[in-house]
Amino acid sequence: MISDIFSTTVLLGILASGIRLATPYLYAGIGETFSQRSGVLNLGVEGQMLMGAFMSFYAVYVTGNLWWGLIVAMLVGGLMGLAMAFVTVDLHAKQGISGIGFYLFGLGASDLLFRTLIGSVETVSGFRPIAIPLLSQIPYIGPVFFNQNLLVYIAFLLVPTAWFVLNQTTFGLKVRAVGENPQAADSLGVSVRGVRYTTITMGGVFSGLAGASLSIALLNVFQQNLTSGLGFIAVALVYFGGWRPWGVMVGALLFSMVNSLQLWIQVLGIPIPSDIAVMMPYVLTIVALVVSMQRMRSPAALTKPFVREG
Repeated sequence: MISDIFSTTVLLGILASGIRLATPYLYAGIGETFSQRSGVLNLGVEGQMLMGAFMSFYAVYVTGNLWWGLIVAMLVGGLMGLAMAFVTVDLHAKQGISGIGFYLFGLGASDLLFRTLIGSVETVSGFRPIAIPLLSQIPYIGPVFFNQNLLVYIAFLLVPTAWFVLNQTTFGLKVRAVGENPQAADSLGVSVRGVRYTTITMGGVFSGLAGASLSIALLNVFQQNLTSGLGFIAVALVYFGGWRPWGVMVGALLFSMVNSLQLWIQVLGIPIPSDIAVMMPYVLTIVALVVSMQRMRSPAALTKPFVREG
């Protein structure tokens, strides 16, 4: 029955799972925000997430240590980000094409490593929910907001941290200057190359964490093409959020809540074709992007390579 959706239990379930599902979008989206604010579009986020997801899963699968999984995910994502920086900043490759290349590399490499090192779908014991004392006891909202796993808490704390770094620090000022007018920033002594290398690598680290949040926290499993387009959605959420961390968070929650809703629709057996239910989040993303692009201005130097004069 459609009316079942409006019961308190189901609504709280949708909210709780929506918050969890927003985690990978937040990590990848915040990382991509830094990259794009410095003028670089990284479409390789999906590939970085896949490699982070597999390598973190494999590290936990072999060692049983979740922290090793996180470290490996950040290291792999950072190395892929560093490679992306070299290709786009030093070699001046087309950012869109090179990003797709890194995505295909991540897709193929994670698949190959999975079939070679594991071979079949296995599970690991991932991060468990942590109930925050007192807050988790608040009726209704306590279990929803304050009984999540560690990576969920970190992802949401990352939003105000990223806002502060971008808007209240010298590094953030340099990032915004390089993304708007790299020639002027260079004339003032700002290393455009250094800033872009830093932000792209940082984006890779966060994308690796996004992948880890899937394989060792949300799902505790790895399978071929685990991300299924989440990285591309994260890139789209940066546009939706107007290149602002708070906007990215709103977009991530909107998308994840609709995704959670379609999952509950299938669980409850509500007579809506499953294909339509699965399409709902993606249709919403397209509509939201069309609306947001009418009112937002992208960084002026986005996708434009910087060549130092003289």
